[in-house]
Amino acid sequence: MADNLPSEFDVVVIGTGLPESIIAAACARSGQRVLHVDSRNYYGGNWASFSFSGLLSWIKENQEKTEICDDREDWRKLILENEEVLSLSKKDKTIQHVENFCFGNQDSAEDVEEAGALPKLPVFGGSDADQAAQESEKECPTRESALPEAESQELEKTTGTEPASAEEGKDTEVTFENQSCSTALGQCTLELGKTEAAPSEVSAQEPKKITYSQIVREGRRFNIDLVSKLLYSRGLLIDLLIKSNVSRYAEFKNVTQILAFREGKVEQVPCSRADVFNSQQLTMVEKRMLMKFLTFCLDYEQHPDEYQDHENSTFAQFLRTQKLTPSLQHFILHSIAMVSETDSSTLEGLQATKKFLQCLGRYGNTPFLFPLYGQGEIPQCFCRMCAVFGGIYCLRHPVQCLVVDKESGRCKAVVDHFGQRISANYFIVEDSYLSEKTCMNVCYRQISRAVLITDQSVLNTDSEQQVSILTVPPVDPEKPAVCVIELCSSTMTCMKDTYLVHLTCPSTKTAREDLEPVVQTLFNLNTEKETENEELDKPRVLWAAYFNMRNSSGIERNSYDGLPSNVYVCSGPDSALGNDCAVKQAETIFQEMFPTEEFCPPPPNPEDIIYDEDEIAPDESGFDNSSETKPEPSTEESSSEVSTAANKEDNEG
Repeated sequence: MADNLPSEFDVVVIGTGLPESIIAAACARSGQRVLHVDSRNYYGGNWASFSFSGLLSWIKENQEKTEICDDREDWRKLILENEEVLSLSKKDKTIQHVENFCFGNQDSAEDVEEAGALPKLPVFGGSDADQAAQESEKECPTRESALPEAESQELEKTTGTEPASAEEGKDTEVTFENQSCSTALGQCTLELGKTEAAPSEVSAQEPKKITYSQIVREGRRFNIDLVSKLLYSRGLLIDLLIKSNVSRYAEFKNVTQILAFREGKVEQVPCSRADVFNSQQLTMVEKRMLMKFLTFCLDYEQHPDEYQDHENSTFAQFLRTQKLTPSLQHFILHSIAMVSETDSSTLEGLQATKKFLQCLGRYGNTPFLFPLYGQGEIPQCFCRMCAVFGGIYCLRHPVQCLVVDKESGRCKAVVDHFGQRISANYFIVEDSYLSEKTCMNVCYRQISRAVLITDQSVLNTDSEQQVSILTVPPVDPEKPAVCVIELCSSTMTCMKDTYLVHLTCPSTKTAREDLEPVVQTLFNLNTEKETENEELDKPRVLWAAYFNMRNSSGIERNSYDGLPSNVYVCSGPDSALGNDCAVKQAETIFQEMFPTEEFCPPPPNPEDIIYDEDEIAPDESGFDNSSETKPEPSTEESSSEVSTAANKEDNEG
């Protein structure tokens, strides 16, 4: 495979996380020659989504922490006398303290095979843990590898080929649930989504008993995110998806409930005007108080006299000075602004509240959207755009080192695991690939994560197909609040009659120590026989996993030792709910490399393409022989699959 790669590119990107994928797409769209590689056998890095068996394989790999041995030194002959080597890490060390537990009916699942599983593709340089996981769990390929082998290989070798989709035929034109609307840019029309659950999704009145073997058998129904995030409907990522037309590659669903945890109970938070006045839990006086305060927050900059005396106070202290009841203060602080009670200033709280309110109503009654099939779809969408515009993709393709010119201090090339030297002008490296020597002065933070599979929602309502976000305030004020995101089966992230629950907070200890108290408060961890009466109303946890993930956001460039000037570092996921940090980082790096180029402009329409006389005839380029070719449906009107849209873009490019 390496012999088929060109030896020169404009940009080499190492790692397929969200910021790297956005940069790769932007570079390819601006006409740069892009090589995008990853040593893993799946897209997304720590932004990826896995099937259940794929997650089990990932867990075992990170529990084993087996070092990859590489005694080959033949690549060193490619290094010249006036060059030096900046070695890259061979092992991802961003995940720690991985634990998983089964609480459901632990019937034997040894001989249970995942429905529709294919033989897993070998991982180059993979650890023994991968083989053990394949043998013990009879695993299917990770979602990105779950395509015919020939198609996967063609992707890695061919320029301008789309990265493999996680599930065939599911990536259609972007659909936002509950509302059809056109964007201000006029680039994308969002179709009316289905708001009602299909009859097949409606469970029987009696809750079904889900066994572990059922979870294993239906493992491909799960798409479990390593990092749990939502998209603000007026956030930077949504704006970028629409502007670049990458939105055609994904579908989204509204978050339907904003929840609060107060006095030991989970309750729904009214946040829109209609919700406030329809709420049964607020008195008429409280409704007026809440509406008055939220109206103030929408244009608080115009009324500095209202808050300037409290700029040095926390937002929680500022709320106490307003005419708000304790329950309203709780709702605003933890479920609308979603800021820290002890660390967030008044201005930070007002800004967060305003952002929340501005996002209401664009695509639904809440500010948030969730990508169907998981957060891992978003990096893949940008990878598809990059591939359509000529980017070359190679998974299972480790890079040994960066080659640095001693005189200029600039990076000249990379040397890959196959001994090929590849030159480029710019290099993008995901933080986890940097060696310990390069990062010895970097002080990393950690994110605590938990993933649960449960049998019912934390708040039962008339509809079982709810997507909810809940902020659980800390018992100890010195500890962070825990963000809980609950996904139903209509998000295509879990099997029918189950819910997928993500818990996230900045780490203070191990993930289990940080998050298990919240899990015990909200859920029933006992088996059926051990369940006590007071636990019967709580959702039962069937399976759980805990892990700590490195938070490399906000690291200053000068913290990295010996980093060449044309090498840019992308961070992994941060602990924030949205994706603004990744988008800002990608745009900043792109503008530093190419200050005169537009960042991710819309792709051209077919009718706008002008062919020179010297170019090949239209029939040779894949268009019809007729000089007046009937234009294909625009993405606003098309309901075709992504493969069709990609082929169309190939012709355009």
